[in-house]
Amino acid sequence: MSALTLVQEQKCFGGRQVRFKHASAVLSCDMQFSVFLPPQAAEGKVPALYWLSGLTCSDENFATKAGAQRVAAELGIALIIPDTSPRGEAVADDAAYDLGQGAGFYVNATQVPWATHYRMYDYILTELPTLLEAQLPLSDKRAISGHSMGGHGALVLALRNPARFTSVSAFAPIANPVNCPWGQKAFTAYLGEDRTRWEEFDASLLLARRGSPLPLLVDQGDADNFLAEQLKPQTLYTAGMQASANLLLRMQPGYDHSYYFIASFIEEHLRFHAGYLQD
Repeated sequence: MSALTLVQEQKCFGGRQVRFKHASAVLSCDMQFSVFLPPQAAEGKVPALYWLSGLTCSDENFATKAGAQRVAAELGIALIIPDTSPRGEAVADDAAYDLGQGAGFYVNATQVPWATHYRMYDYILTELPTLLEAQLPLSDKRAISGHSMGGHGALVLALRNPARFTSVSAFAPIANPVNCPWGQKAFTAYLGEDRTRWEEFDASLLLARRGSPLPLLVDQGDADNFLAEQLKPQTLYTAGMQASANLLLRMQPGYDHSYYFIASFIEEHLRFHAGYLQD
């Protein structure tokens, strides 16, 4: 198990906003991530919400733009904010914003040149929680959430591993990636031409086929420029109805795809998760 190296730290709402670096065995590169530890973590272990960010983002976007720390401090919930992909000179990349570094799509790549490093699914599911729960005051109670590409990742990880999480939520997730340009491009590159491999990373297909015992909350702005072509929340809703899932999909009038949207509703998502993390 790699050691955590402290990169920076600030006091925030009585807790600690920290950034760490470590050598990832799963991703075969050094990784940075951010953590908010609420004041309660000074007295004992606290539950955690894992936040997965979207295309072009790093661990810093949510930490600096969402305004989540105030409510997390009140509720006694840690915020775990990973990067969105492996990084470094030796890591394969692409000139486009929607493939390569900053666009890991939370899958385990099988294709050259991506397979060496792009295993974000295993990193989020296993390596990072194991590392953090051994070295920080975190319990084994975890919820997961995310935005856009990260909303896709959060839903897929929770639907495939319901015993690992208490609850899942998402903002404007890429809900049916096998049928949208972002997903088709990334899955072809990372997973190859066999579309049956893609289906294991599609939240709408997973929910329709497997159902879910977890509570799911999804917020989607109806003024989102990516709504019709890329996000397809109605497909997720239909899958949830088919599976009789505990899914609440809320269409939010006038909201777009930005962090202003996330900041407007993040308190409701944190309180939603707190009800299950603290049971």
